[in-house]
Amino acid sequence: MAVSAAYVTILVANLPAERDRRVIRECLSLESAGFEVTVIAPRGDRTLTTLPGSRSTRLKPYPVPVYGSGIFSFALEFLWSFSCIAVRLLGEVLAGRAQAVQVCNPPDVYWPLALLMRAIGRPWVFDHHDLCNEVYATRTDGNPKRTVYRLLELFEWLTMRTASHVFSTNQSFRDIAFKRGVKSRKVTVVRNGPATTEIKASRQTGDEKLIVYLGVLGPQDNVRGAVLAAEELAQLRGRKGWRMVIAGDGEELANLKELATQRNLDDIVEFPGWLGPQGVDDLLSRATCAIQPDLATPMNQLSTMAKTVEYVARGVPVVAVDLLETRRTAEEAALYVATGDPAEFAKALDELLRDDTKRAEMSTVGRQRFQTLLAWEHQASAYLEVWKRLLRKKITKVGL
Repeated sequence: MAVSAAYVTILVANLPAERDRRVIRECLSLESAGFEVTVIAPRGDRTLTTLPGSRSTRLKPYPVPVYGSGIFSFALEFLWSFSCIAVRLLGEVLAGRAQAVQVCNPPDVYWPLALLMRAIGRPWVFDHHDLCNEVYATRTDGNPKRTVYRLLELFEWLTMRTASHVFSTNQSFRDIAFKRGVKSRKVTVVRNGPATTEIKASRQTGDEKLIVYLGVLGPQDNVRGAVLAAEELAQLRGRKGWRMVIAGDGEELANLKELATQRNLDDIVEFPGWLGPQGVDDLLSRATCAIQPDLATPMNQLSTMAKTVEYVARGVPVVAVDLLETRRTAEEAALYVATGDPAEFAKALDELLRDDTKRAEMSTVGRQRFQTLLAWEHQASAYLEVWKRLLRKKITKVGL
């Protein structure tokens, strides 16, 4: 039976709500179970008051005057976000909503609010999106300041230990929660991935081979490696009959476009920008194969790349560096390379583009993994079970 008059507030600091596909899926799942949802997040589309595609999920956005690029500016950004989120969360509490709260990282700085909310008897759930300390290490080329790194580790520990429950996006994140002292009964794995209803377009084939990158364009994502792989691939097979589409947005977009122009790749490398759900579906329906250029850093070994689940869900064969969680996600739906050198990527891509049989086999494996394990429907059941348990008293109070 559906829940009635139970309110959940979700806090997001690094993306507008309408661009965070995981948060969108969580909101729609909560709505489908009868929960009322509010999302407090950075302002994106100024015309939106409810989450696109939702029934009534309320948006409470806040402005972000500047995004961080160094330690000092990051600290200012997080302090601003903390203040904006705290004020809006207080408003939700006073309005009788925020009966439970989910906070999504990065950053891991909201544990003081967790202490306050739990002190007044409100469940506080941590949705573990990123390894903040490892992201910092990656952005400093593996040479982080020890004091900053240890402080981030402390914040991660505090974030997990003050939570009523932790959602981990994969097995490695679950293991980290255990290492931080969170009991197993308070940790649930909820993976990233599209719902089956999001995949509307059937696979299309054409004479032109299409290589796709889909996702965030940040320094840690090594999308530069994908551009350079396109350059190497042009040496192997010429410039006709194929192209690479790099879809997404981020702080590296301008640099990547400049790199493509400098390397004379504008005719084979395209940048369509950020795509909505329909655009993603259309693009991947035409993809011959996809690239996951993330290198073998400690963070990437432990992280599930949302883009890879999008690829696998639609039966798009993947070329990726051999990373722990990537292999756990894709298994034989991916072709793995050792280091992520551009020439190495180009050789693997060329092999896939030439082998129709291998691509078909990988496509079948990917679709099967999606249908049996990775689809959001499988994750939503575990996700909702936690909320129903945490809000059991509220649900009982309204007579359900």
